[in-house]
Amino acid sequence: MTDNLTVSVLGTGIMGAAMARNLARAGHTVHAWNRSRDKAEPLAAEGVRIAGTPADAVRDADVVLTMLYDGAAVLEVMRQAAPALHPGAAWVQSTTAGLDAIAELAAFAREHGLVFYDAPVLGTRQPAEAGQLLVLAAGPAESRQAVTPVFDAVGARTVWTGEDGAAAGATRLKLVANSWVLAATNAAGEVLALAKALGVDPQSFFDAIDGGPLDMGYLRVKTGLILEGRLTPPSFAVTTAAKDAHLIVEAGEQHGVRLDVAAAGAARFDRAAAQGHGDEDMAAAYYASFDDDPATT
Repeated sequence: MTDNLTVSVLGTGIMGAAMARNLARAGHTVHAWNRSRDKAEPLAAEGVRIAGTPADAVRDADVVLTMLYDGAAVLEVMRQAAPALHPGAAWVQSTTAGLDAIAELAAFAREHGLVFYDAPVLGTRQPAEAGQLLVLAAGPAESRQAVTPVFDAVGARTVWTGEDGAAAGATRLKLVANSWVLAATNAAGEVLALAKALGVDPQSFFDAIDGGPLDMGYLRVKTGLILEGRLTPPSFAVTTAAKDAHLIVEAGEQHGVRLDVAAAGAARFDRAAAQGHGDEDMAAAYYASFDDDPATT
Protein backbone atom coordinates (compact mmCIF):
# COMPACT_ATOMS: atom_id res chain seq x y z
CA MET A 1 0.00 0.00 0.00
CA THR A 2 1.29 3.46 -0.89
CA ASP A 3 1.37 6.36 1.51
CA ASN A 4 -1.33 8.12 -0.53
CA LEU A 5 -4.58 6.67 0.77
CA THR A 6 -8.28 6.99 0.25
CA VAL A 7 -9.62 7.97 3.66
CA SER A 8 -13.28 8.22 4.64
CA VAL A 9 -13.99 10.63 7.51
CA LEU A 10 -17.36 10.07 9.16
CA GLY A 11 -18.21 13.07 11.33
CA THR A 12 -17.00 16.58 10.53
CA GLY A 13 -17.56 18.49 13.74
CA ILE A 14 -14.80 20.52 15.38
CA MET A 15 -12.31 17.67 15.35
CA GLY A 16 -13.41 15.66 12.34
CA ALA A 17 -13.40 18.63 9.98
CA ALA A 18 -9.88 19.59 11.01
CA MET A 19 -8.68 16.02 10.60
CA ALA A 20 -10.26 15.73 7.13
CA ARG A 21 -8.68 19.01 6.09
CA ASN A 22 -5.21 17.93 7.22
CA LEU A 23 -5.55 14.56 5.52
CA ALA A 24 -6.37 16.30 2.25
CA ARG A 25 -3.47 18.72 2.66
CA ALA A 26 -1.17 15.72 3.19
CA GLY A 27 -2.13 14.46 -0.26
CA HIS A 28 -4.66 11.78 0.63
CA THR A 29 -7.94 11.34 -1.20
CA VAL A 30 -10.58 12.22 1.39
CA HIS A 31 -14.29 11.46 1.37
CA ALA A 32 -16.30 13.04 4.18
CA TRP A 33 -19.80 12.61 5.52
CA ASN A 34 -21.66 14.44 8.26
CA ARG A 35 -25.23 14.10 9.49
CA SER A 36 -25.68 17.84 8.93
CA ARG A 37 -24.25 18.18 5.44
CA ASP A 38 -23.77 21.96 5.74
CA LYS A 39 -21.02 21.35 8.32
CA ALA A 40 -19.11 19.24 5.80
CA GLU A 41 -19.58 21.42 2.71
CA PRO A 42 -16.76 23.93 3.50
CA LEU A 43 -14.28 21.03 3.18
CA ALA A 44 -14.99 20.84 -0.55
CA ALA A 45 -12.77 23.91 -0.99
CA GLU A 46 -9.89 21.77 0.34
CA GLY A 47 -10.50 19.06 -2.25
CA VAL A 48 -12.53 16.81 0.03
CA ARG A 49 -15.39 14.96 -1.67
CA ILE A 50 -18.60 15.37 0.34
CA ALA A 51 -20.70 12.22 0.42
CA GLY A 52 -24.46 12.08 0.81
CA THR A 53 -24.50 8.87 2.88
CA PRO A 54 -22.07 6.94 5.07
CA ALA A 55 -22.06 4.11 2.51
CA ASP A 56 -21.12 6.51 -0.27
CA ALA A 57 -18.33 7.91 1.88
CA VAL A 58 -16.67 4.59 2.69
CA ARG A 59 -16.84 3.05 -0.78
CA ASP A 60 -13.27 2.28 -1.95
CA ALA A 61 -11.77 3.61 1.30
CA ASP A 62 -8.45 2.19 2.48
CA VAL A 63 -9.09 3.72 5.91
CA VAL A 64 -12.35 4.70 7.60
CA LEU A 65 -12.00 7.30 10.37
CA THR A 66 -14.90 7.87 12.75
CA MET A 67 -15.11 11.06 14.80
CA LEU A 68 -18.69 11.24 16.03
CA TYR A 69 -20.44 12.13 19.29
CA ASP A 70 -20.43 8.80 21.11
CA GLY A 71 -20.31 5.04 20.70
CA ALA A 72 -24.01 4.71 19.86
CA ALA A 73 -23.67 7.26 17.05
CA VAL A 74 -20.60 5.45 15.69
CA LEU A 75 -22.38 2.09 15.61
CA GLU A 76 -25.45 3.59 13.94
CA VAL A 77 -23.38 5.28 11.22
CA MET A 78 -21.18 2.23 10.60
CA ARG A 79 -24.28 0.08 10.20
CA GLN A 80 -25.43 2.53 7.52
CA ALA A 81 -22.00 2.28 5.90
CA ALA A 82 -21.85 -1.53 6.11
CA PRO A 83 -23.03 -2.35 2.55
CA ALA A 84 -20.07 -0.46 1.07
CA LEU A 85 -17.34 -1.53 3.53
CA HIS A 86 -14.77 -3.89 2.10
CA PRO A 87 -12.95 -6.54 4.14
CA GLY A 88 -9.37 -5.63 4.95
CA ALA A 89 -9.99 -1.89 5.24
CA ALA A 90 -8.60 -0.26 8.37
CA TRP A 91 -11.02 1.38 10.77
CA VAL A 92 -9.54 4.20 12.88
CA GLN A 93 -12.09 4.76 15.64
CA SER A 94 -11.28 8.17 17.16
CA THR A 95 -14.55 8.98 18.92
CA THR A 96 -14.31 9.03 22.72
CA ALA A 97 -16.78 6.20 23.09
CA GLY A 98 -16.26 4.56 26.50
CA LEU A 99 -15.14 1.06 27.37
CA ASP A 100 -18.36 -0.86 26.74
CA ALA A 101 -18.84 0.81 23.37
CA ILE A 102 -15.34 -0.08 22.19
CA ALA A 103 -16.05 -3.77 22.76
CA GLU A 104 -19.24 -3.47 20.70
CA LEU A 105 -17.51 -1.56 17.90
CA ALA A 106 -14.65 -4.04 17.77
CA ALA A 107 -17.20 -6.84 17.41
CA PHE A 108 -18.76 -4.99 14.48
CA ALA A 109 -15.30 -4.70 12.91
CA ARG A 110 -14.72 -8.44 13.22
CA GLU A 111 -18.10 -9.19 11.64
CA HIS A 112 -17.22 -7.07 8.61
CA GLY A 113 -13.57 -8.03 8.27
CA LEU A 114 -12.23 -4.60 9.22
CA VAL A 115 -8.85 -4.07 10.89
CA PHE A 116 -9.84 -2.22 14.05
CA TYR A 117 -7.78 0.54 15.64
CA ASP A 118 -8.87 2.11 18.90
CA ALA A 119 -7.44 5.60 18.31
CA PRO A 120 -8.85 8.52 20.31
CA VAL A 121 -6.94 11.79 20.23
CA LEU A 122 -5.91 14.37 22.82
CA GLY A 123 -6.31 17.98 21.83
CA THR A 124 -8.95 20.56 21.01
CA ARG A 125 -9.77 22.86 18.08
CA GLN A 126 -6.42 24.64 17.73
CA PRO A 127 -4.11 21.57 17.77
CA ALA A 128 -6.60 19.71 15.57
CA GLU A 129 -6.51 22.47 12.97
CA ALA A 130 -2.69 22.57 13.14
CA GLY A 131 -2.36 18.78 12.78
CA GLN A 132 -0.76 18.64 16.22
CA LEU A 133 -3.04 16.21 18.04
CA LEU A 134 -1.67 13.46 20.25
CA VAL A 135 -2.94 10.17 18.85
CA LEU A 136 -3.46 7.35 21.35
CA ALA A 137 -3.64 4.09 19.43
CA ALA A 138 -4.07 0.37 19.86
CA GLY A 139 -4.20 -2.13 17.02
CA PRO A 140 -2.29 -4.86 15.18
CA ALA A 141 1.34 -4.06 14.39
CA GLU A 142 1.30 -5.91 11.07
CA SER A 143 -1.23 -3.47 9.58
CA ARG A 144 0.07 -0.20 11.02
CA GLN A 145 1.57 0.87 7.69
CA ALA A 146 -2.03 1.42 6.58
CA VAL A 147 -2.84 3.89 9.36
CA THR A 148 0.51 5.53 10.15
CA PRO A 149 0.15 8.07 7.29
CA VAL A 150 -3.27 9.01 8.69
CA PHE A 151 -1.90 9.51 12.19
CA ASP A 152 1.02 11.50 10.81
CA ALA A 153 -1.35 13.84 8.97
CA VAL A 154 -3.56 14.62 11.97
CA GLY A 155 -1.14 14.39 14.86
CA ALA A 156 2.26 15.48 16.10
CA ARG A 157 2.88 12.16 17.87
CA THR A 158 1.36 8.71 18.23
CA VAL A 159 1.47 6.75 21.47
CA TRP A 160 0.84 3.04 20.97
CA THR A 161 -0.79 1.28 23.90
CA GLY A 162 -1.09 -2.26 22.54
CA GLU A 163 -1.91 -4.50 19.60
CA ASP A 164 -5.53 -5.33 20.39
CA GLY A 165 -7.92 -2.48 19.68
CA ALA A 166 -10.77 -4.43 21.26
CA ALA A 167 -8.99 -4.25 24.64
CA ALA A 168 -9.56 -0.47 24.55
CA GLY A 169 -6.08 0.35 25.84
CA ALA A 170 -6.05 3.67 24.02
CA THR A 171 -9.53 4.60 25.21
CA ARG A 172 -8.54 3.74 28.79
CA LEU A 173 -5.61 6.15 28.55
CA LYS A 174 -7.86 8.79 26.96
CA LEU A 175 -10.32 8.57 29.87
CA VAL A 176 -7.50 8.96 32.38
CA ALA A 177 -6.14 11.99 30.52
CA ASN A 178 -9.58 13.54 30.13
CA SER A 179 -10.27 13.11 33.85
CA TRP A 180 -7.41 15.52 34.49
CA VAL A 181 -8.41 17.96 31.73
CA LEU A 182 -12.02 18.16 32.89
CA ALA A 183 -11.07 18.51 36.54
CA ALA A 184 -8.69 21.34 35.69
CA THR A 185 -11.37 23.04 33.58
CA ASN A 186 -13.89 22.95 36.42
CA ALA A 187 -11.30 24.12 38.94
CA ALA A 188 -10.46 27.10 36.73
CA GLY A 189 -14.12 28.09 36.61
CA GLU A 190 -14.62 27.69 40.34
CA VAL A 191 -11.61 29.86 41.13
CA LEU A 192 -13.17 32.71 39.14
CA ALA A 193 -16.61 32.10 40.65
CA LEU A 194 -15.25 32.22 44.19
CA ALA A 195 -13.21 35.33 43.40
CA LYS A 196 -16.36 37.01 42.08
CA ALA A 197 -18.36 36.02 45.16
CA LEU A 198 -15.68 37.28 47.57
CA GLY A 199 -14.94 40.47 45.67
CA VAL A 200 -11.38 39.41 44.82
CA ASP A 201 -9.80 40.72 41.63
CA PRO A 202 -8.81 37.58 39.65
CA GLN A 203 -5.58 39.28 38.65
CA SER A 204 -4.46 39.29 42.27
CA PHE A 205 -4.79 35.50 42.28
CA PHE A 206 -2.79 35.21 39.05
CA ASP A 207 -0.12 37.50 40.49
CA ALA A 208 0.07 35.39 43.64
CA ILE A 209 0.76 32.13 41.77
CA ASP A 210 2.77 33.64 38.91
CA GLY A 211 5.76 31.49 38.00
CA GLY A 212 5.25 29.04 40.84
CA PRO A 213 4.28 25.38 40.90
CA LEU A 214 0.57 26.27 41.15
CA ASP A 215 0.65 28.26 37.92
CA MET A 216 -0.20 26.55 34.65
CA GLY A 217 -0.81 27.60 31.08
CA TYR A 218 -4.12 25.73 30.90
CA LEU A 219 -5.48 27.74 33.84
CA ARG A 220 -4.57 30.98 32.07
CA VAL A 221 -6.17 29.86 28.80
CA LYS A 222 -9.50 28.72 30.28
CA THR A 223 -9.92 31.64 32.68
CA GLY A 224 -9.05 33.98 29.83
CA LEU A 225 -11.94 32.62 27.76
CA ILE A 226 -14.33 33.32 30.64
CA LEU A 227 -13.03 36.77 31.58
CA GLU A 228 -12.86 37.94 27.98
CA GLY A 229 -16.17 36.43 26.89
CA ARG A 230 -14.58 34.25 24.19
CA LEU A 231 -16.53 31.05 24.79
CA THR A 232 -17.60 30.71 21.16
CA PRO A 233 -16.62 29.10 18.94
CA PRO A 234 -15.75 26.35 21.40
CA SER A 235 -12.49 24.45 21.43
CA PHE A 236 -14.39 21.65 23.17
CA ALA A 237 -18.09 22.09 23.92
CA VAL A 238 -19.81 21.78 27.28
CA THR A 239 -22.12 19.02 26.02
CA THR A 240 -19.19 16.94 24.81
CA ALA A 241 -17.33 17.50 28.08
CA ALA A 242 -20.42 16.32 29.97
CA LYS A 243 -20.59 13.17 27.87
CA ASP A 244 -16.91 12.40 28.50
CA ALA A 245 -17.25 13.16 32.21
CA HIS A 246 -20.05 10.61 32.54
CA LEU A 247 -17.97 8.02 30.66
CA ILE A 248 -15.14 8.59 33.15
CA VAL A 249 -17.44 8.18 36.16
CA GLU A 250 -18.94 5.05 34.62
CA ALA A 251 -15.50 3.55 33.97
CA GLY A 252 -14.51 4.19 37.58
CA GLU A 253 -17.69 2.58 38.90
CA GLN A 254 -17.17 -0.49 36.71
CA HIS A 255 -13.68 -0.94 38.13
CA GLY A 256 -14.42 -0.25 41.79
CA VAL A 257 -13.08 3.30 41.96
CA ARG A 258 -15.08 6.19 43.40
CA LEU A 259 -14.39 9.38 41.43
CA ASP A 260 -16.00 12.12 43.49
CA VAL A 261 -14.39 15.01 41.61
CA ALA A 262 -15.30 13.56 38.23
CA ALA A 263 -18.90 13.00 39.34
CA ALA A 264 -19.20 16.56 40.64
CA GLY A 265 -17.62 17.82 37.42
CA ALA A 266 -20.15 15.91 35.33
CA ALA A 267 -22.95 17.54 37.31
CA ARG A 268 -21.44 20.99 36.71
CA PHE A 269 -21.27 20.42 32.95
CA ASP A 270 -24.86 19.16 32.99
CA ARG A 271 -26.02 22.31 34.85
CA ALA A 272 -24.14 24.60 32.47
CA ALA A 273 -25.76 22.86 29.50
CA ALA A 274 -29.19 23.18 31.11
CA GLN A 275 -28.53 26.92 31.54
CA GLY A 276 -28.06 27.21 27.77
CA HIS A 277 -24.26 27.00 27.53
CA GLY A 278 -24.06 23.55 25.93
CA ASP A 279 -22.60 24.77 22.63
CA GLU A 280 -20.03 27.03 24.29
CA ASP A 281 -16.50 26.11 25.29
CA MET A 282 -16.35 23.76 28.26
CA ALA A 283 -14.92 26.63 30.32
CA ALA A 284 -18.55 27.83 30.43
CA ALA A 285 -19.06 25.32 33.25
CA TYR A 286 -18.10 28.43 35.25
CA TYR A 287 -21.74 29.49 35.05
CA ALA A 288 -22.86 26.37 36.90
CA SER A 289 -21.56 28.02 40.09
CA PHE A 290 -24.44 30.51 40.05
CA ASP A 291 -28.17 30.05 40.53
CA ASP A 292 -28.69 33.28 38.59
CA ASP A 293 -26.62 32.99 35.44
CA PRO A 294 -24.21 36.00 35.43
CA ALA A 295 -24.13 35.78 31.63
CA THR A 296 -27.73 37.03 31.52
CA THR A 297 -27.93 39.25 34.60
